[in-house]
Amino acid sequence: MVSFLSKQSLKVQAATLVALMAGAQDVQAAGQDFSDIAANITGSIEELPGLISGMAYLVGLLMGALGIMKIKDHVENPTQTPMKDGAVRLAAGGALFGLPIVFESMLNTIGTSGTSISPPKLNKVELGVN
Repeated sequence: MVSFLSKQSLKVQAATLVALMAGAQDVQAAGQDFSDIAANITGSIEELPGLISGMAYLVGLLMGALGIMKIKDHVENPTQTPMKDGAVRLAAGGALFGLPIVFESMLNTIGTSGTSISPPKLNKVELGVN
C-alpha cells in the first residue's frame, strides 16, 4: 500500500514539475525586471478579496447546513450528540457568511478612493564582478 502511494505521489510531483516548467517560458521573456515582476504580483492579487469572499460564502453555507444536521441528530438522540456541536457549526457558518460584509465595510471605512501604492522601480543593477 505504501509503495502504491509513493508511486502515485511521484506521478503527481512529476506532472506538477512539467506544468511549472511549461509555464516558466513566460517568465524568461525579454525585458522583465524587478519592477515588472512587482507590478505582476500586485496585479495578480487584486482579485484575491473576491476569491476569499466566495470561499467564505461557500464554507459558511456548508457549516450552516452541517450545523442544522447536527441539531437534527441531537433532537433524534440527545444522549449521543450534544447540542453544542450543532450550535458551534451554526455560529461558525454565520461568522463566515458575514465575513465578506465585514470586509467590505472595513474597506469603505479605510477608503480606497483610487489612491494606490505603486511598486518601486529598479532601473539598473551592477554587480562589478570581473
